[in-house]
Amino acid sequence: MPSEKEEQEAVAMSAAKKILIVDDEAPIREMIAVALEMAGYQCLEASNARDAHQIIVDDMPDMVLLDWMMPGTSGVDFARRLRKDEMTADMPIIMLTAKGEEDNKIKGLESGADDYITKPFSPRELVARLKSVLRRTTPKGIEEPVTVDGLTLDPISHRVTADGSPVELGPTEFRLLQFFMTHQDRAYSRSQLLDMVWGGNVYVEERTVDVHIRRLRKALGDRHDYLVQTVRGTGYRFSTKVA
Repeated sequence: MPSEKEEQEAVAMSAAKKILIVDDEAPIREMIAVALEMAGYQCLEASNARDAHQIIVDDMPDMVLLDWMMPGTSGVDFARRLRKDEMTADMPIIMLTAKGEEDNKIKGLESGADDYITKPFSPRELVARLKSVLRRTTPKGIEEPVTVDGLTLDPISHRVTADGSPVELGPTEFRLLQFFMTHQDRAYSRSQLLDMVWGGNVYVEERTVDVHIRRLRKALGDRHDYLVQTVRGTGYRFSTKVA
């Protein structure tokens, strides 16, 4: 029997986690979706790589369960595409396949998959593998608090503190700060921030980013506003290093 702490961790890990199931066989998608929904996950479904790509752009799932054998673009080719795209390069992928041979397993992992599960599999095994991969691939600031120069963001309680004092942020500013704190020392354009923070299916002006950046800096105050830096000709960067 899992301990109370383990149960709490499982609930925290599955909270609001979106899993994209990509398989051309509807009964398999449904079986997986039922198992994952019972475990507390939100499921999205696609029958081919093209539909899966659109869902990823619109909804940015937390993980992709990807069938190896699909008509059109195979799971292996689609995994390679996801790894080459900056927006999805770190997205966890579990490959689902009837191919159990060692060479095929290696090929699947070399394509960028984080794990590999052979059909037929039990729902319990799938959920256990999924939790393991999420635990391995989730950076601080997504499930655990992250601190930068006295500024702490706790994603579970949705609180931000600066040197122990609470910082009041709106929901968009919170998501923006969470993205920045988990993607430090890298410049992002306004369009990239819109995709990553607002989502690919939200049509807003790029200058909207500037408005929320100003609000975020104001909320952080003189002590921490230096962390959100303007990169001329590009966009913005979050860094402790003063440019």
